[in-house]
Amino acid sequence: MLSHGQVVRLIFGLKLRELRQERGFTPAELARACDVSVSYLNEIEKGKKYPKADKILSLSKVLGVTYDQLTSLTLSRRLEPISELLQSDLLKEFPLDMFGLDPLRIVELIADAPAKMNAFISTLFEIARNYEMRQENFFLAALRSFQEMHDNYFEELEQDVRTFLVEHKLQAAAPFDRTQLERVLVQKYGYTIDRTGLDEYVHLGRLRSVFQPKQRRLLLRQGLSGAQEGFVLGREVAFNYVGLKERPYVNASFPVRSFEEVLNNFKASYFAGALLMEEDALVRDITRFFNAKKWEPALLLDLLTKYAVSPEMFMQRITNLLPRHFGIQSLFFLRFDQANSSAAYKLTKELHLSRLHNPHGNELHEHYCRRWISLRLIAELRQQPASHAPNYTLGAQRSLYPNGDEYLCLTLARAGSATEPAVSVTVGLLCDDNLRQKVRFLDDPAIVLKEVNETCERCTIPNCEVRAAAPVEVERRQRQQELEAAVAALVNQ
Repeated sequence: MLSHGQVVRLIFGLKLRELRQERGFTPAELARACDVSVSYLNEIEKGKKYPKADKILSLSKVLGVTYDQLTSLTLSRRLEPISELLQSDLLKEFPLDMFGLDPLRIVELIADAPAKMNAFISTLFEIARNYEMRQENFFLAALRSFQEMHDNYFEELEQDVRTFLVEHKLQAAAPFDRTQLERVLVQKYGYTIDRTGLDEYVHLGRLRSVFQPKQRRLLLRQGLSGAQEGFVLGREVAFNYVGLKERPYVNASFPVRSFEEVLNNFKASYFAGALLMEEDALVRDITRFFNAKKWEPALLLDLLTKYAVSPEMFMQRITNLLPRHFGIQSLFFLRFDQANSSAAYKLTKELHLSRLHNPHGNELHEHYCRRWISLRLIAELRQQPASHAPNYTLGAQRSLYPNGDEYLCLTLARAGSATEPAVSVTVGLLCDDNLRQKVRFLDDPAIVLKEVNETCERCTIPNCEVRAAAPVEVERRQRQQELEAAVAALVNQ
């Protein structure tokens, strides 16, 4: 991340270069007038060096400005977007080195072509404003990019889990005995586990946990499932064992304070999933599931029971293992929520490995395709009487998109309640030669093949039985094409 000193040097260099050019000095002329070398002046303008007070005074006199004007952090209006970016918390907090980017190289890039970078940065700011992009949106998008860079598999965290189990002599057999984690938190890290304290705070809604760092007290909501409690305890272990200092203190999504907090929360969640679902054992179980000659949903449901985890935890965990152990790198993960039967479907989590697969989130306020199994299973659960609805249901579908891409979609959906939304989680695997070799039941006729699209507004499927909106975007494009054709005909007369 860029330090305050780097930001100060860069702003000073940009301002110096702009003033030199406005006054008509070449680098050699200004260097000679101020009794410095051309190479030293060049390093100042690129933000690599910051001159001493006597040199700043000399530069200000030659350029016809005051000392304070030259050293202030205010840039001209033309370069204002660059100043805004450099002084924003976003760039200061963002760990460029995590993406293999040298902060000094970013500084050089801006300094070498300030006008072009200014135009580019202005464009980004305008896009962010138009789409109401918040800082947390940017941080979460950056986290997804980080996951994609590593195929969502992190060897260091997997090894941390293995080492933790050995050091504390814990049993990893499924289902993982979560009382082992509670014992470590209490005896090793001085925690107090309170399963009634949250009852006093009704205004906190359905928060599952709150950690009070001063008292080292973990408040757990009553009525958590074993899977939910195990995940919370696993995350707390990770924050301590891996040494993740900057962290959220609740399990829910609250305003994000920094990218490091977002990253550490992901690492702790990854650690918890790897702890509850041991890598080698789960790989063997997935292999047996894929080797079945027919689509056997019971085999997948049996794995949920075996590991005693939630559908979302399980599906996210297999996205860690499929690229590394099965060579399945073209995949996506989606989570949809629906508050009630009349509410919109919201895509609340997504991950795409190898490229941006269909489907993916959009901010166009359009209706997601109801032919997706992700939405269909939620709708089917809502049609069942509450007394007869299962806790969750499982389905598979081969989804064919207009561009020819086909995905095997495995979906687990959970019925909603008065206080909880209905949720579906989907892993989509691109149907290619590699998948056909790995998944023996791929061509089972029991798995329905459906033509799907992105949104109803952009869909050309005729007589769709579940269309939620007219294809207005298709019609708009058709009118535009007709207009362009008419104009071309007039021009060519």
